Amino acid sequence: MNEKELQELKEKVVEAMRKCYDPEIPVNIYDLGLIYETNIEPSGFVHVKMTLTAPGCPAAGSLPGEVEDRIRVLPSVTDVKVEVIWDPPWTKDMMSEAAKLQLG
Repeated sequence: MNEKELQELKEKVVEAMRKCYDPEIPVNIYDLGLIYETNIEPSGFVHVKMTLTAPGCPAAGSLPGEVEDRIRVLPSVTDVKVEVIWDPPWTKDMMSEAAKLQLG
């Protein structure tokens, strides 16, 4: 995959992650700031580092799998690894301006 194709795939990956929502907050996980890092290799392997709003989050068991499922079906994606990390801990400061406005 060349640089242009990698950039296009990254945009599609972000779009897919924006379709995932924390069940307790009506904002997508990307704009909530739960996605810390997204790396895409030329082979089509996608590695996402994400967190959750809290270690006891009810979505802890399902949200990472949903992110993986939404990315895995994209054309050019050969494999996906979603890694949940807790450092740095998530805070409301990590939300996009749009998310902050939406939540008031």
